[in-house]
Amino acid sequence: MVKLNKNDEAVVAALKPMGKELMLADLAAATGLPEKKVFKTLKKLFEHEMIDSCGRKYKLLTDKVPTKGKDEDVEVPE
Repeated sequence: MVKLNKNDEAVVAALKPMGKELMLADLAAATGLPEKKVFKTLKKLFEHEMIDSCGRKYKLLTDKVPTKGKDEDVEVPE
């Protein structure tokens, strides 16, 4: 299972609206995170097949984005 941290959740939330495709700079602006942190998050999400990229635009692949439960970390099945 993949654990999502706060940065991961912010990027997923920015990508969630209707399969919206965003560029790195747009995601950084939407989340308020530096581009370097957003890039690391995108890499992690891409490795776990949660996002896809077309050119320099990123989009969420799954509608089943995890929600927080009792724990601080969110787990996503691989």
